[in-house]
Amino acid sequence: MDNDTRQEFPAGRGPETLPATPDPAVAAQFQELLDGRWAEDRNRIREFLDDEFFRPQVGLPIGEAREAVLERLDRMRATGMQRGAFGADHGGTGDTGATLTGMEMIGHADLGVMVKSGVQWGLFGGAVEALGTERHMHLVPQIIDLELLGCFAMTERGHGSDVQNLETTITYDKDSGEFVVNSPGLSAEKTYIGNAARHGRMAAVFGQLHTPGSDESHGVHCVLVPVRDADGNAMPGVTIGDHGYKGGLPGVDNGTFMFDNVRVPRENLLNRFGDVDEEGNYSSPIDSTNRRFFTMLGTLIRGRISVGAAAGA
Repeated sequence: MDNDTRQEFPAGRGPETLPATPDPAVAAQFQELLDGRWAEDRNRIREFLDDEFFRPQVGLPIGEAREAVLERLDRMRATGMQRGAFGADHGGTGDTGATLTGMEMIGHADLGVMVKSGVQWGLFGGAVEALGTERHMHLVPQIIDLELLGCFAMTERGHGSDVQNLETTITYDKDSGEFVVNSPGLSAEKTYIGNAARHGRMAAVFGQLHTPGSDESHGVHCVLVPVRDADGNAMPGVTIGDHGYKGGLPGVDNGTFMFDNVRVPRENLLNRFGDVDEEGNYSSPIDSTNRRFFTMLGTLIRGRISVGAAAGA
């Protein structure tokens, strides 16, 4: 307001009476204050969500609910909201705060869409851009535009989020020039994985990296593994499970993965912090295994922040 109309009151006391007539201008100013730095983005998403298409759809069978969430996610894609999570060099804008604000706003209309957006653009897309190098960046525009739907396969049945002790192995085969991804037992099953049960076509899989001639793991690394073909069928060696109905979120397709010596090209290793050459030699710009591990996790923080941002819904 241009003029300061605040009243001064004795310490510990307020006005004797409150105004009897509400002032709509004050409500608008208060909303702008609460909306904060990204008020304009919030208003844009509010207007977009004011559509019958985004009204709650109660009682849909689980299959229909999942397809409805994907259709809504595709509608949200058209806003460009997700581009803030990615760098300008890769088709984004770099305005992470605007994207997180958009995710929060989506939650007011459909929590399932909010969750799926976080998996696709925050976790899967974040892993590819933050842990990959130039040889992987052609995938980022496909992730932004939902041409490549993906999963973030870190959590395991036997370890939860104890990432440093994951059991999944990623072993380099020098003769074929491929990595072999394997789940050595049921405790290594990737579980609670978003997008796994129905829509994910590729997974960013975290596991212990092994190379020829090394008795010990080089620590946890991430490799891109195709999990479904173009027709939606599981790829050879990949077993996909479905967690079924998720309370309050019937459109969220969480599931599991098991890998039976699945082979992927050497180039599928997200190699920003550790790489393996054609001869099987491992190299990293960070010598310490522990430091390398925590540096890698630090780059993924935006995916976790996207989960926290959703709490505002």
